Amino acid sequence: MRKQLMKGNEAIVKSAILAGCRAFYGYPITPASEIAEAAAEYMPRAGGVFLQAESEVAAVNMLYGGASAGVRCMTASSGPGISLMQEGISYMAGAELPCVIADITRGGPGLGNIAAEQSDYHQVVKGGGHGNYRTIVLAPHSVQEMADLTALAFELADRYRNPVVLLADGFIGQMMEPVEFPEQAIEGQTPDWAVTGTAASRPNLITSLFMDVDDLEAHVRHLEQKYRCAEHLEARAEEWQAEGAEIVLVGYGIVGRILKAVTAEARAEGINVGVLRPITLYPFPVSHFKRLALRARVFVVVEMSNGQMLEDVRLALDGTRPVEFFSRTGGNVPSHEQVLDLVRNLAKRYSIAPITEPAINIDEERMANV
Repeated sequence: MRKQLMKGNEAIVKSAILAGCRAFYGYPITPASEIAEAAAEYMPRAGGVFLQAESEVAAVNMLYGGASAGVRCMTASSGPGISLMQEGISYMAGAELPCVIADITRGGPGLGNIAAEQSDYHQVVKGGGHGNYRTIVLAPHSVQEMADLTALAFELADRYRNPVVLLADGFIGQMMEPVEFPEQAIEGQTPDWAVTGTAASRPNLITSLFMDVDDLEAHVRHLEQKYRCAEHLEARAEEWQAEGAEIVLVGYGIVGRILKAVTAEARAEGINVGVLRPITLYPFPVSHFKRLALRARVFVVVEMSNGQMLEDVRLALDGTRPVEFFSRTGGNVPSHEQVLDLVRNLAKRYSIAPITEPAINIDEERMANV
């Protein structure tokens, strides 16, 4: 199949339809608006439903209803809109309803601005609503991954009966790259727990309300078991030139691409550096950090926020290695020159001996990974 040139936001919708999604409920907001626009165009063609809600609060509750009927469904928004959806996301996690939510992150707090940032990490990864729940969170770093991880998101949502969030910064949503989609589409099957208005589904109950304290505790323990299972089976990360690296650069989304450019230049100068890019922000890829820490001297976290993933990196390493941090906020992007200067300084501070291996051609390496 030939590749198609498109924005990351559009790739999400096409991939969702191929993954069996047949309902989109949303409200436009920059830089995620193209998702709603593409859903309005493509979803009816596939025999599905597009509905622009009157608000993000309405959209997430429509999502609750669609998921309750066993339909693969999704929504999309950005910072302030995701904040408004948090109550509904908590309800869906509590009611064990699968859905996919695309969050194309913009600057915050409050209305912030419409520039790309990574400031939604805490409210998405830690669970911004009330109660004892988690959402599975996937972080693409290319338009191809916007498509691939959307398909994975629907699979994981059904597997764990839980909301899954595709967390992408505004750069990945707005940039255009070639994308290849699978040849075969998936036809969604109505699950046996759904409420479909038939006699067979009449005994089914979709709720997150457990008035008895022991019943609620038992339900929370059941949810915890699912999350422990996901932590064991679903953690994903990309390691790029990281095996044996003494300086490990850590970043997700667009930052991961910047760090690859830094690594190519640093290795050309003889600095032993590599990249660890978390793909699942929850479950966090702890085992990757522990393994690389056996050789690494220092980890460097780079974010387009004030250090939200930084906390998870420190927890993963549990004090075994020092963690440095560099960030830009407000929609500013860490330049590879700034990060490269930091790497050079760290190589001197930690007396890291130069390596003599051939320099990396980042373009050749990127094409090899496509």
